[in-house]
Amino acid sequence: MTHWLILPIVLPAMLAAFMVLAARYHLLIQRVLSVAGTLALLMLAVGLFWQASDGTVSLYQLGNWAAPFGIVLVADRLSTLMVLLTCVLAVPVLLYAIGSGWDNRGRHFHPLFQFQLMGILGAFLTGDAFNLFVFFEVLLIASYGLMIHAGGQRRLRAGTQYVLYNLLGSTLFLFALGTIYAETGTLNMADLAMRVATLDAADGAGIRVAAVLLLLVFAVKAAILPLHFWLPASYAEAPAPVAALFAIMTKVGAYCIIRFYTLVFPPDLEITQGLFDVWLMPAALLTVALGMAGVLGAKRTDRMVAFSVIGSMGMLLAAVSVFTPAGISAALYYAIHSTFAAAALFMLIDVIRSRRGAAEVSFVDAPPMTGGALVAGMFFVAAIAMTGLPPLSGFVGKLLILDAARSADLMWWVWATILVGSLIAVVGFSRAGSQIFWNAHQRAETPVEDDAAAPVVPEGQGVLPMVSVGGLLALLVALTVAAGPVTRVLEATSAQLFNPERYLSVVLTTPGKEISDDHGEDTHGDADGSGYATDDQGADAAAAPEKDH
Repeated sequence: MTHWLILPIVLPAMLAAFMVLAARYHLLIQRVLSVAGTLALLMLAVGLFWQASDGTVSLYQLGNWAAPFGIVLVADRLSTLMVLLTCVLAVPVLLYAIGSGWDNRGRHFHPLFQFQLMGILGAFLTGDAFNLFVFFEVLLIASYGLMIHAGGQRRLRAGTQYVLYNLLGSTLFLFALGTIYAETGTLNMADLAMRVATLDAADGAGIRVAAVLLLLVFAVKAAILPLHFWLPASYAEAPAPVAALFAIMTKVGAYCIIRFYTLVFPPDLEITQGLFDVWLMPAALLTVALGMAGVLGAKRTDRMVAFSVIGSMGMLLAAVSVFTPAGISAALYYAIHSTFAAAALFMLIDVIRSRRGAAEVSFVDAPPMTGGALVAGMFFVAAIAMTGLPPLSGFVGKLLILDAARSADLMWWVWATILVGSLIAVVGFSRAGSQIFWNAHQRAETPVEDDAAAPVVPEGQGVLPMVSVGGLLALLVALTVAAGPVTRVLEATSAQLFNPERYLSVVLTTPGKEISDDHGEDTHGDADGSGYATDDQGADAAAAPEKDH
């Protein structure tokens, strides 16, 4: 059993508690601790991802209690990928918050930021459905505190709406967990997968209800139509670094759908037939249409970016709903891309807002800003990525989704919705860029009698925020250049998800063993050399795969 696995949860929790108790009035100390802790999390995430890159599944049992009786954390390719994505995003977001002064506009930004990371990382690493609910609540509480950071009536109203919708999701989650426990007697994901697989379809009404409820819960988190209402106002009104961090929040919902419906409710399970092709696919396509319509109709740039997040989640879940290895790998690539692109756009909108000296960036004529050429160039790159134009990663991601959708019954609907939606997004972002930058430049060249066209001097915007945005754009470029190696890693991740025997073997057999699929060799010295952990009495026949797997 590796103890490294619990550090991504314990480290931010301890840092947050220390900052609240011992450094609440010392902003500099909070900044140093927060940056150091986030960089340490990034190094841990890289290590865990590297460990899982050969197919190793690692297990941590709290109190050394074996599953399904104890709480377990499990690290496989998917969970470590999402942990790494979160930590990579957290570094530029935190640097932006410090450089722009957002962390000094309210109380307890850095402790809440660390608690938020704790909740997100815990949700990715937990192997227990009830503890997934617990981590959902941790990140919900922390995200509400971050959302209303710096105060304001509109921010408080949006935060209240956000909490109410997510509390509704939490209530449904509890109902689903209660139903699952009543039907199976367990909430451990691996044990649940074993028991659900043995249920007779004629007696599976309760499990089917639970599967539908869980899909609704995760759809709320992923902002899928018609459960998306909380997102536009919440993301638009949140402080810029908070909205940028929230770019990973909707991916938590997508992760849970992928995890539960490959492990516990696989597509070949008769009890849950029709959930994806009948329900999720049409909802995802309608979400794409709604999101892109919102991009075109928005009157403020922050709401435009918020609606683009909704549209991108629709595209991501359209790939998931194909529910093939190709669809899942395409969805994961698009998840990485859309996280970085949305975060960069939210921070750029804040830079524009600050340099305009305005409370919001609406599509009205305004004087030019200092450094407008650099900001315009960054906005141009981020908009190209978000709308899926070549040559950046958004174009690659959409090609992967369209290719994966060829096996879907609704292939032509998927293609038409994504292509038309992308065209609408291009029009919406082009209008925004023209209004913010081109019209301001044209106005600056027109003689005026007063100084209304004089550039606005930015306040609270230095080099660090621009470096943070530039770092995210550089990650998008790197994701494009390394699209081949990245897709191969994601294909291996998807293959592991559709062959969960290793996951089940690690969690349900010999405590503390780690299993690798590298040529079937046991890298941790199990006695039979099969590459799979076995207990003293032998592994469960349903959980232990063949040696030549």
